[in-house]
Amino acid sequence: MTRVCASAVVLVALCAGAHGQSYPREVLWGDTHVHTALSGDAFAGGVRLTPESAYRFARGEEVVANNGASAQLSRALDFIVVADHANNIGAAYFREQYGNDPAFRESELGRAWLAARQRLAAGHLDEKALDEGALLPAHRSWQASFRESKFRRSVWERVTGAADDYNRPGQFTAFIGYEWTPSSEEGSSQHRVIVYADDAERANRMLPFSSYDSAHEEELWRFLQRYEASTGGRVIAIPHNSNLTWGRMFANTDSYGLPLSAEYARRRIRFEPIVEATQIKGDSETHPFLSPDDEFADFERWNGWGGWASTGMYKGARLPVRPDERIQFEYVRSALQLGIGLAQSLGVNPFKFGVIGSTDAHTGLATADDDNFWGKSASAEPSAQRIFDARAVMNWQMNAAGYAGVWAHENTRQSIFSALLRKETYATTGPRMRVRVFAGYDFTSADLDAGDLAAVGYARGVPMGADLPAGGDGPPGFLLTASKDPLGANLDRIQIVKGWLEDGERRERVYDAVLSDERRADVRGRVRPVGNTVDMNDATYTNTIGDTELRGLWLDPDFDPGTPAVYYVRVLQIPTPRWTLHDKVRFQLKNVPGEVPLITQERAYTSAIWYQPTR
Repeated sequence: MTRVCASAVVLVALCAGAHGQSYPREVLWGDTHVHTALSGDAFAGGVRLTPESAYRFARGEEVVANNGASAQLSRALDFIVVADHANNIGAAYFREQYGNDPAFRESELGRAWLAARQRLAAGHLDEKALDEGALLPAHRSWQASFRESKFRRSVWERVTGAADDYNRPGQFTAFIGYEWTPSSEEGSSQHRVIVYADDAERANRMLPFSSYDSAHEEELWRFLQRYEASTGGRVIAIPHNSNLTWGRMFANTDSYGLPLSAEYARRRIRFEPIVEATQIKGDSETHPFLSPDDEFADFERWNGWGGWASTGMYKGARLPVRPDERIQFEYVRSALQLGIGLAQSLGVNPFKFGVIGSTDAHTGLATADDDNFWGKSASAEPSAQRIFDARAVMNWQMNAAGYAGVWAHENTRQSIFSALLRKETYATTGPRMRVRVFAGYDFTSADLDAGDLAAVGYARGVPMGADLPAGGDGPPGFLLTASKDPLGANLDRIQIVKGWLEDGERRERVYDAVLSDERRADVRGRVRPVGNTVDMNDATYTNTIGDTELRGLWLDPDFDPGTPAVYYVRVLQIPTPRWTLHDKVRFQLKNVPGEVPLITQERAYTSAIWYQPTR
């Protein structure tokens, strides 16, 4: 009997009992992308919650939101990354608080701002001029003033110190992090969240790398490499909102417009093992243009193909429709397929990533539940107006998503970080469903009755995020299990999404692997919908359809042992009320436009498993 263990690149032994180590038994839930008042855009939008408030909220405590209302999660998260923008981090917040912050008062910017305030008090400067930045010419640019290392270091040490203060190994993990944010061009949003495995003492040895240092991701990766070499630490970057990058996130050229090289591919996959597949600004799994045969492809698109113009972000301005050929470079599914070809031509696959979900909330509030959604920004916190807000980043198009599910050994920085590296992770649009998938050649239907399905999976297969070596006597089998969120909706189905290349062109197929309610596909391969129990009058639903748990063994009916392929799992819930319906009922709204969706079908996406033929 063949015994298949995880790839050698995995840092933690995965096979049950291998090297005396057990496999991860619990999934931990977190948000790796939360902004607070230390981000300039959040502060300008009215956010005053600090990292400390974000940590308290994430671990389940009640906090006062930016609109003055009480906010609390129904269940605490296990981990969080406060990822404020590295550009000018804390500058706007401490500018307002200069009277209480010595580091800011003593900085060049602080002294100039204080002098301007004194001129205002003396009647030599009006408030409008002050707000427009009427300081000495050298300080009109936040970029120039923020380069003062003493102030930057003071803010960074506050950030790292807060993370250490709230980090409780075994109970709650607070990662140190920030966001690298190059300026938008043609709607491009190639931003990355930087996550440290380290504590403050090590992270403080080098200041964050901002787009003021470079707007090229290649330079970011080189900085991360220098950090690791200099400190002995470990750090990764997590790309997000690939759906808004104007075809650049997974392009076949680098940021300088040059063809991808093996060195580029090696550095990218070294520092970007994970991609954020869903969040408030839309879903990045796939697009109906790319997946026309996938009935569930058109999910939570953000402004269609357009995105927003950087100069019109708060005016609802939209860009022209993207050229069709660019769309394939914006979505996770097509990138996984494109990566197969790049692996053949470069010898390295730069898009061999796992997936997570996160919120990108600019409120300090890590919420992804439709019935408790606090929005993207302070002005998008619950109100009777937010559905209708003309500002594109804050209206009904917001997606109440997402969270990261991580299979880790324990709730610590090192354990969760190791799980991210080995890509044993998955994304959900909010619900905390438990999902596992294993691939191997020796699974049988009898394995589905095992009390510990994971033990079977690790013993005779590989988990999500791993490679499945060639060598089986037949097609690979996928051992699948998914359980509903204990406080949420039943499950509709488990699907397998397969990708490959044929004559150099992307190919894909979605298989309904396990169906609830004893449904079966008809002769044309179609499955009747699971149904809909949503009550539009009170924003409730019933779990009278669907199943609480789905298990199955799926064999690839179209397997070609000579063709590289990539597989991942998508799990769908039954339909439930979208946050817009909750708002409609809560605020008794009578004039919600017909284009506003009121029902959603939440989902989870796992990290992939890659099959590579023997060369």
